[in-house]
Amino acid sequence: MDHGDSQGQVALLDLHFQAEGTVGAFLVRTSQGPVLVETGPESLYGPLGAALQAQGFALEDVRHVFVTHIHLDHAGAAWRLARHGARIYVHPKGAPHLADPGKLLDSARRIYGEAMERLWGRLEPIPPGQITALGDGETVRIGDTGLEALHTPGHAIHHITYRLDDGLFTGDVGGIRIGDGPVIPPFPPPDIDLEAWRDSIARMRAARPAFIYPTHFGIKRDGPAHLDSLEENLHGIAQWVKVQLATGISEEALIPGFQAYMQDLLAGHGLPEEVIQDYEIADPAFMSVYGLARYWRRKASGATAS
Repeated sequence: MDHGDSQGQVALLDLHFQAEGTVGAFLVRTSQGPVLVETGPESLYGPLGAALQAQGFALEDVRHVFVTHIHLDHAGAAWRLARHGARIYVHPKGAPHLADPGKLLDSARRIYGEAMERLWGRLEPIPPGQITALGDGETVRIGDTGLEALHTPGHAIHHITYRLDDGLFTGDVGGIRIGDGPVIPPFPPPDIDLEAWRDSIARMRAARPAFIYPTHFGIKRDGPAHLDSLEENLHGIAQWVKVQLATGISEEALIPGFQAYMQDLLAGHGLPEEVIQDYEIADPAFMSVYGLARYWRRKASGATAS
C-alpha cells in the first residue's frame, strides 16, 4: 500500500474505519508545520491522533485543516481540531453547516438511527471565526506550500478538490478506489448531479494530475487512468439504475440487485471478496440507490439540483 508521495510531502493516514484501507486523511508537511486534508469522523479521532503521532506530530500541532466536503467521514472530526485552535477550510456552501451542524446531524440520524454515534461519533459547532470559506480557484499558502481550491460539484454541491503541485485531493468526486481496483463513484443523496460531475471530471483532467489522493483510499500514481475509470463507471452505474427504476421497482427492492450488480462489476476486475467488502464499507450500496433514484426522479420532473 502506498503511504507517501514521491517527494515525501504527503503521507496517507489510515483511520481503520471498520477495516484497513477504507477511510483516510492526509498529512501535508509544510515549512510551517503539519497540515491535514480530511479529518475522518469524530469516532476515529483517537486513530487519527495515533496516525499523526506515527508521523512525528500531535493533534495539537495541526493549525490548518482542509476538508473536501462536510460529510461525516470527511469532516466529522474538524470541530475537535478546531478546539485545539486549528483553522478549518471548506466550501462556502458547507461553512454554515460546520458553524451550526443541526441540519447535518438531523439528516445523518434519519439515515443511521441508533448506529449514528457508533459510526460517526459526536458533532459540535465550530466558531465561525475559525472557518474559512474558499472561493473557486483560491490558493491558500502555508509556508512553502500552496493548496488551490477547485470547486468540483457532482457528488455534493459543497465539494472542493484541492490541488497541490501535480496532485489532487479528490474527496469523493474523484471516486472510491480500494487497492488497484476500479474507481467507483459514490452516489449518496441529496444532491447528486451527473452533469456537474462530468464537468468536474473534465476540470480534474485539465489539472493533469500525476497523483490522485482519494479519501477512500490511498495515493494513486496513475492520474489519467484513474479518471478514465471514474468516468466509465459514473456512466455505467447510473444508467443501470435508471433502467431498473424504469421497470417500476421500488428503491428498497432495488438494493439487493444493486449490491449483486456491484459485486459482479468488482469481481470482474479480479478482486477478492474481502476487497469487495471494503468497497461496500466505504460506499454502502443503499446510499447510492437512494441518491441515484432521487437524481433520476428530479431529472424526469425537469428539476435541477439546487
